[in-house]
This record gives sequence, C-alpha cells and structure tokens, in this order.
Amino acid sequence: MYRKILVALDTTASDQVILPHITRLALLLKSELLLLHVADGWVARNFDQLKLAGSEEMQEDWRYLQETATRLREETGLTIGTQLALGSPPEHILKVADTEGCDLIALASHGHRLVGDIIYGSTIEVVRHKARVPIFVVPQKW
Repeated sequence: MYRKILVALDTTASDQVILPHITRLALLLKSELLLLHVADGWVARNFDQLKLAGSEEMQEDWRYLQETATRLREETGLTIGTQLALGSPPEHILKVADTEGCDLIALASHGHRLVGDIIYGSTIEVVRHKARVPIFVVPQKW
C-alpha cells in the first residue's frame, strides 16, 4: 500500500513522537522510509542566492539525520534514506515527496506558535492542502 514514506523531521522532541508510529507502520507494510529535514534558518533560506557556506546548524542537521537513520536501520532492518533540504519546509516536503515517488507523508504536529503561524502559516496546513498523497499526522503530545 505505502511503498515509500516521507518522514518530515524537525530535530525536536516531536521526532521522538512520530518515529515509533511510522517505523511500526513501515515494518507492517514493508515500506521504505525517507527521512527529510528542511533547514529553514537564515543561511539555509539564502544559501543558493548568496552562495553561502553551510552553517554549523546545517551540519548538525545533517549529522542528526544520519544518526537517526543509522539507529533506525539497526533497530528495524528497514531501508532508510535521508535528505536535507534548504528553505521553506512545506515547499520542500511537497517537492521531495513528488520527486522521490513517496506515497505517504508523515509529520508531527506542534500545536500553534501563533505569531509564526500567522505570518508564515503552519507547515501541516500547507502540506495538507497541496499534497497529492495521503498524510499521516501524529500530535506532539501522543
């Protein structure tokens, strides 16, 4: 049913909430996982336009993805890929899901951040309105 699942990670505690759910699902369905983190700090958002060097935050994000994938592979035996994107999280979640042929997008919700959500919109809201595949959302306080 779901051959390849994109798991959007944000390097916060919410990752520890979604990963057990999605790995259990992937094991049941024999799915491949693609762990994606979208770095969205100032350097990441302006990386290409200003030809910037990678920031320490971006290097930490890449390390986090690699360590998480390695741990999950060892624990589950699943096939797990990783990708670090730079810029707008909703835009890249949708783009990667499409280009990588993912047939499910998994995200953890964070609740409302009020000012940020008003200015930028919630990642989940954008993804759920524009996704061409089903989405799987786990509340942070599960």
